[in-house]
Amino acid sequence: MAPLALTVGLLLTITLAVTIGPVEINPLNVWRVVGHQALPWLGIQTPDITPAQENIVWLIRMPRVLLAGIVGAALAVVGMAMQAMVRNPIAEPYLLGVSSGASVGAVLVILFGWFSFWGETALAGAAFLFGLGSFALVFALSQKGGRVSPLRLILVGVAVSYILSAVTSFITFRASNQNGIQNALFWQAGSVAGAKWERLLLPSLALLFGVVLLLLQTRALNALVAGEETAVTLGVDATRFRAQLMCVTALITGTTVAVAGSIGFVGLIVPHALRLSVGSDHRRVLPLSALAGAIFLIWVDVGARTVVAPQELPLGIITAAVGGPVFLWLLRVRLRQLEAADR
Repeated sequence: MAPLALTVGLLLTITLAVTIGPVEINPLNVWRVVGHQALPWLGIQTPDITPAQENIVWLIRMPRVLLAGIVGAALAVVGMAMQAMVRNPIAEPYLLGVSSGASVGAVLVILFGWFSFWGETALAGAAFLFGLGSFALVFALSQKGGRVSPLRLILVGVAVSYILSAVTSFITFRASNQNGIQNALFWQAGSVAGAKWERLLLPSLALLFGVVLLLLQTRALNALVAGEETAVTLGVDATRFRAQLMCVTALITGTTVAVAGSIGFVGLIVPHALRLSVGSDHRRVLPLSALAGAIFLIWVDVGARTVVAPQELPLGIITAAVGGPVFLWLLRVRLRQLEAADR
């Protein structure tokens, strides 16, 4: 029932999100415009919709809503995979330095035009490489005696994240391109304001690739959560599998950072809420994470563009306001569990 309910909820969310804005749009007209533009051979007519309204739906709001959904789904799936990989329920891309590392790579491309002839691919590639490097650094520094300490992982991740955020700020400060600086500063806090149809392809492919790959590895993910010994017993090479997960999560995170900037806490809030409601079996929670993450970030974006309209808030401000208290609560619970285990 849950997958069907979330799928229906996502469709309703997309519909309502497109209707919200300075220009009112009838919900039925949203899908008439989509049908008219995407499936012209069906002959769907839109006689009661002005050309301006059709452009608002098709060229402005629908790409933005879909990009927010794709990014939200990607971050939620990555958060779920990271938490399984390190056996820590408070792990997520923002807290483990992956998003900050990806931001460094992307800002270098934005401000200095490195490999700009590759367009969005250059952004995604740089974000992927720097995100993977920062994640590998955090993972290496968190090991003790060949094992990763969950508490040390979070502490090292937060420290590395702050260092890389400082690096990003320094790069931005030293840049001479004032227009690029303003774009980079807003983009660093997360935004889907520049969404266009052509910008949806790359994150969509990364999300599809990641979800399919992770769904094929749900047995290994479940084994990893159960512990190293259980994973080995079930024939899972934990070291190799973690390396694969690091590459996949860095790829998805880098791609989302390239198109929407650094958005924190989505990968923390959504997976935790789902585990509380449907359990920890990744065969179930992974696809549900994608659906719930999409719904969550679409509504965050609706708030970002309406709360202080006509201005817009960066998405990261809202997700931090929601996710910060959740993180502190989960950290407190985690510390209590570790103290109880030491007694």
